[in-house]
Amino acid sequence: MENEGGIQAELSRPRGWLFLLALLAGNVALAMGPWFVRLADTGPVSAAFWRLFLALPFLALLARGTGQALSGIPRKTLIFVAIGSTAFAMDLATWHIGIGMTRLSNATLFGNAGSIVLLFWGFILARSLPRGLEALAIVFALGGAAILMGRSLEISTETLIGDLFCLAAGLMYAIYLLTLQDARKGIGAWSLLVWVSVFACPVLLALALLLGEPVWPTDWTPILVLFVSSQLIGQGLLVFSLRHFPPLVIGLALLTQPAVAALIGYQVFGEVLLPLDILGMVLLGSALVLARQTRPRVR
Repeated sequence: MENEGGIQAELSRPRGWLFLLALLAGNVALAMGPWFVRLADTGPVSAAFWRLFLALPFLALLARGTGQALSGIPRKTLIFVAIGSTAFAMDLATWHIGIGMTRLSNATLFGNAGSIVLLFWGFILARSLPRGLEALAIVFALGGAAILMGRSLEISTETLIGDLFCLAAGLMYAIYLLTLQDARKGIGAWSLLVWVSVFACPVLLALALLLGEPVWPTDWTPILVLFVSSQLIGQGLLVFSLRHFPPLVIGLALLTQPAVAALIGYQVFGEVLLPLDILGMVLLGSALVLARQTRPRVR
């Protein structure tokens, strides 16, 4: 009831509905990213490099325009940002690889599994067992993941491996969040995104070259749409709107991503979802919402 009151209070504000539309539009823009990763004629890791590199000057302008400093950041903070950025680069690399191997709906759900990983990590730090909604989130997560991975294995071994790559991406994203949780307090959101891109781009380029991927695209359209939709519109709208809503609303809005990805997968790539697939998506999606709503108390 308390959350419901907070939501109604937020929406009753003059720009409340604008923030909600920005939140939903940001999630939809991010959900379209995997489509253009598949269309890019570079390698998947190369596409991750370009989506960050091309957005870098625009992020710097946004940081400057909002008065966020790009210099004068303590050296210790930058070291943690560099470590977190490496995890973020690995997150994008493994996710982009998985996108090409599994269904778009699975890739989106497993790629967002970082909140569930953080829930598990919180119990480890607190040395406690989950209870109530926390336990329900874990049961839903394990059940949904088992169903989706089992269905992937029925399709092909490659599809299951794609799921595992996307799940690894969720783990890397959780490490990224944990590493930067203190840095976020002293650096503006846009400034932090600039520094993350500065450190992550060389890692992604080195990985792409190491894997022997084609880096320079012959058709720039998918790459340009990818960086505009994911890094500028998607990230920009989320930075603009996230601070205005409680975790429950953010978690529910997140569910638009697998829904949109599943629709694109069906319409563009002929990826058909059976009732068992939908059950797995509902369970894992519910776990993502509950994981954002419940956090174990840790010191």
